[in-house]
Amino acid sequence: MKKIVINKCYGGFSLSHKAMLEYAKIAGFKLYGYVSYRDETRKIDFDKMIPYNEKDEPFIIYYSKKKLTRNINKQYNNLDKKDYFSSRDFARDDPILIKVVESLGAAANDADAELKIVEIPDNVEWEVTEYDGLEKIEEKHKIWD
Repeated sequence: MKKIVINKCYGGFSLSHKAMLEYAKIAGFKLYGYVSYRDETRKIDFDKMIPYNEKDEPFIIYYSKKKLTRNINKQYNNLDKKDYFSSRDFARDDPILIKVVESLGAAANDADAELKIVEIPDNVEWEVTEYDGLEKIEEKHKIWD
């Protein structure tokens, strides 16, 4: 049987910060998180990013395989594609992803996610479909329009 990770609530597939770091650890690379700067009124400035310190609840955490220093926004926007890292890019049957979700359980869920591992027969051609972030696995078939 093949294992596949899907999101079972409205919102969207995403991993918690803890799960992202665990994935990187198992995969053998260092991961750096960055968030949009907030001033004392908690106004978000999407044009100014700072390193994520795990003390604040960010709107979005942006990940890089490279440590960024001064001018983080400029550096982040100019990264090579291989240096960006996002849970939305995971193959849903990725063995490391499966391991992280199995080991962390609910702690692997980001704020708007409820991850579940579904098992399907090995010989099935499958795809993940979603409605408003709520996902399911469907057997691939041809569609003509």
